[in-house]
Amino acid sequence: MPKFYEQPILNSPYNAPASHWELDDERQPTGTVLEGRRPASFISPIPAPRKRGKKGAKADEAEQRTLVFDEQAESLADDRQQYDLSQLINTIRAEVAKWRAAPDERRWHVTAETARLLKHWRHFEFPGIRPFFCQVEAVETVIWLTEVAPNTAVGRRLRDQIAAASEQANSGVDRLALKMATGSGKTTVMAMLIAWQTVNAVRHPQSTRFTRGFLVVAPGIPIRDRLRVLQPNDPDSYYQSRQLVPADMVSELGKARIVITNYHAFIRRETMSLAKGSRALLQGHGPEIDTRETEVQMLQRVMPELMGTKGVMVLNDEAHHCYREKPGSADDSDEPYLTGDARKEAEDNSEAARVWMTGIEAVQRRLGLKRVIDLSATPFFLSGSGYAEGTLFGWVASDFSLMDAIECGIVKLPRVPVADNIPGTEMPTYRDLWKHIGPKMPRKGLKTVGMLDPDAALPVELQSALQALYGHYEQVFEQWAEQPDIEVPPCFIVVCNNTATSKVVYDYISGYTRESAGGPRVFHDGRLKLFRNFDSDGTPLARPRTLLIDSRQLESGDALDPNFRSAASDEIERFRREIIERGGTSQQAQDITDQDLLREVMNTVGKPGRLGGDTRCVVSVAMLTEGWDANTVTHVLGVRAFGTQLLCEQVVGRALRRQSYDLNEDGLFETEYADVFGVPFDFTAEPVVVKPKPPKPTVQVHAVSPERDSLEIRFPRVAGYRIELPDDRLKAKFTEDSTLRLTPELVGPTRTRNEGILGEGIDLDLADVGDTRRSTIVYYLTHYLLRTNWCDSDGQPRLHLFGQLKRITERWLDEHLVCEGGTSLRHLLYLILADQACDRITTAIVEAERTAGEPVTAVLDPFTPVGTTRDVSFTTSKERRWRTRADRSHVNWAVGDSDWELEFCGVAEANPGVLAYVKNQGMGFEVPYRTGGQNRLYVPDFILLLDDGCGSDDPLHLVAEVKGFRGEDAKDKSATMRTYWVPGVNRLGSHGRWQFVEFGNSWTFEEELETAVTQARREAQARRTGDRVLDSRDAVLTALRELKPRLQEEFGIGDLKLFGSFARDEAQLTSDIDLMIDYHSEPSGWGSFGEGPFLEDTLGRKVDVVLRKNLRDHVRPNAERDAIDV
Repeated sequence: MPKFYEQPILNSPYNAPASHWELDDERQPTGTVLEGRRPASFISPIPAPRKRGKKGAKADEAEQRTLVFDEQAESLADDRQQYDLSQLINTIRAEVAKWRAAPDERRWHVTAETARLLKHWRHFEFPGIRPFFCQVEAVETVIWLTEVAPNTAVGRRLRDQIAAASEQANSGVDRLALKMATGSGKTTVMAMLIAWQTVNAVRHPQSTRFTRGFLVVAPGIPIRDRLRVLQPNDPDSYYQSRQLVPADMVSELGKARIVITNYHAFIRRETMSLAKGSRALLQGHGPEIDTRETEVQMLQRVMPELMGTKGVMVLNDEAHHCYREKPGSADDSDEPYLTGDARKEAEDNSEAARVWMTGIEAVQRRLGLKRVIDLSATPFFLSGSGYAEGTLFGWVASDFSLMDAIECGIVKLPRVPVADNIPGTEMPTYRDLWKHIGPKMPRKGLKTVGMLDPDAALPVELQSALQALYGHYEQVFEQWAEQPDIEVPPCFIVVCNNTATSKVVYDYISGYTRESAGGPRVFHDGRLKLFRNFDSDGTPLARPRTLLIDSRQLESGDALDPNFRSAASDEIERFRREIIERGGTSQQAQDITDQDLLREVMNTVGKPGRLGGDTRCVVSVAMLTEGWDANTVTHVLGVRAFGTQLLCEQVVGRALRRQSYDLNEDGLFETEYADVFGVPFDFTAEPVVVKPKPPKPTVQVHAVSPERDSLEIRFPRVAGYRIELPDDRLKAKFTEDSTLRLTPELVGPTRTRNEGILGEGIDLDLADVGDTRRSTIVYYLTHYLLRTNWCDSDGQPRLHLFGQLKRITERWLDEHLVCEGGTSLRHLLYLILADQACDRITTAIVEAERTAGEPVTAVLDPFTPVGTTRDVSFTTSKERRWRTRADRSHVNWAVGDSDWELEFCGVAEANPGVLAYVKNQGMGFEVPYRTGGQNRLYVPDFILLLDDGCGSDDPLHLVAEVKGFRGEDAKDKSATMRTYWVPGVNRLGSHGRWQFVEFGNSWTFEEELETAVTQARREAQARRTGDRVLDSRDAVLTALRELKPRLQEEFGIGDLKLFGSFARDEAQLTSDIDLMIDYHSEPSGWGSFGEGPFLEDTLGRKVDVVLRKNLRDHVRPNAERDAIDV
């Protein structure tokens, strides 16, 4: 097993899981890795059956047992329907995976808008955290069930099965549940679902599948406030800050109607205040007077924006709180008889579920529901539901479990550490702490709780657990403190069962004062130094380090309990003073209610510069808020009873959110841990002692406005290109980027199903292609080129062009196909390689037509045609970053993917010809291109504004790519920039002047950038004066041929050839003119090689002259191949 605990992460968070850890019968890792994805299965410990009996019967305190949820789900079934939930979810998962793998988006059977969103979520190069695979899969599941499944027999059967389960438990309400582990990003999934529905509803207003109205229901006010990021106009909106939708679709989101509320708002309020006597007088002997608001009035209060909307989609966050009790009498209940705290908890669960479900049913009656989407890490029925606690909702359609999340690194690994100073057996006694301390704890409602001595009131086992876990916290705290960029401390949370317990624990941790008998108040210091709220003299600290929170009251918005209000009075007043110190007024501080203030503190734990940013410890009454998203929690202590693993997972989930989302060299997340005491969580019972690791610091990357607005860079958002290709005579202009180099790494599989090229499908392997003749490959490649790129408006191939395309194809094979490592041109029978070949040939034909005068036009995004650096705003923990100069970049940081990129930042800032620059990350600057038969988006590295002498109002926009190695994909990107994007944008004339340059050597960055600036000024000057601009092969050849007689006479040059980038007609601003010469006589003018300075002075461009006989061996073949006689 040690392998699992040392490195539990097996899979990338961005790809489908490819392997998983084997678990034994007790759900513990065996240390064996199994290939493939873990099948969905639902096995979880629940309480053993307690003795049934009448009220007052005692429950049996038996050990927990395990239960297979597929068997338990029979409680959801009747004689006509049985639910095999594992099989249902695994079948849907397989169907979605098969649908996802279809390479042709036309086979997805979704709208064009949905296809665009899917490609964006799957392939867009996000500047910050991109959507995890589990998030995309959850949304894909809903999309598949909505748009695809109705078209197939299998899909309809699966939809019917989910609908039947939902109807039986939620009559009249169509529900669909997505099971996602805590910390896997359910808020992002909700945003993606809203975007999908809204964009489609706006562009397809007649469709009944989509809606613009959304009701988001949360279990409490803190989560409701956090979910405001789902509003498109929120400053931290996920759609823009995380770029969850393409830029052209952002405007559609503004047409969505989104209401975010907590379920408590569904409680019908009193419309008049009547004393008991007045109510009795008005009622008389008649029926009871109902003075509460009507159902319609309640809906108008909760969701006025949606009252005119027909067909609302409901998104339930933490949806395990929302259900109808099992139909039937109490005798039909699957639950054991409950007493005491367990019974009170069941009653609270039942009432909360009733209120929540009643509100949704009211929406269904008055407005109609499109569908209810449930999101939860634990979509199980709770105690009080009538179903056995832990029974999975029968309408769950997808599952990404906690084990899946751990194996992908999306969440921290919960573990039980063993402290050196605690003696005991292999498993510490405080693993299930409540069993040892429960009877010894202060009773609920104890009036003298504020007078108790914590040292005497707390059992020694609890004090030992606190000290042991705190000792580990100290190590983590010290490591974080050593990192100068980490501005917040780690967080330690204690979950208590009631106010009495929480107050005693709080006093023990943070310190307290008590009145002595007949004397002054005496100060008692906190036992845990880092959590003390007082200095050594007993003076309260200005910023309390430990908080006392009542989770239930914060969730509901009710007034604070008087006992709790008294216990937390000091910290409440201190935070009011802090509001004044931070610039607020006394009136503002007093207007904030106690619960609003504490809620703000809780919501900002772990966030620098915010009210709760310096919080180190939270002592909570009841379970901490579900959805609480503090990612600085490193330690959890449970001081309450845990009847089920469901409750254990919910509590442990508060500590599972990761801090760093940077991938390591293996493309995986580094393991992060959460240390847990007092929660009998059976996931990893193996005691482990691991040295704590500090998190990586994070920074906010954003445009600095208004201070740097003068450095703003605007750019066109290009969606495609338009060019009229000839219908009669074709020419091709091949360049170095036309070359396709076949290597064993590129060839890929040795066996493939070949269709589309040959017409009739055949299976080809290496032996098969070895016997294929060249003429056959030429024929089939031309045929494929004709069918994919040269069809008329009816989709029919232009057969009259076959001969010309065949000649061009043969030329490309002869001149631009390079086979290495045992590969041959026969491998072009592989579809992906055939696509690459056809793309290169087509680009060469387009370039020839463009050169001949047929213009390329860039087609802009119709909804958002212009992008800007003002839109940059994201958070990153990448260490490879550069703090930009305030007079050079609109954005405060440049986040690099390589050290070369950061070095280029320094070079750009040092060059006086650079007016402004920006690293292209989080801007949405993308270039559409094709490679391997697929449409993709290229994200260049930089945009620079150069002073080329045309004034600051008309700078040259230079798109710069910093790259050391140029693979086949890089060639396609470069060719697209030169052939399509740059000429297409320049032809528009409304977005400035643009050029593209690749920088390939870090040692010459400074020299190359200076050359680019100088050459840009020369070309701009030449255009202003009407002189010839030497920016193409033809222009250079013309100039050299005019100068050749003088070169022969004055310098004795006999033979003169042009080679290199200008000969290949792919020169850029940094390119020099490469000449190969032979002398026929002694020079009479400038002396040996004096022609070099002469040509540079005459042509206005750097010239590199070399004698043919002096060419180096590794240069000679390419130079002689490119050489053109002057």
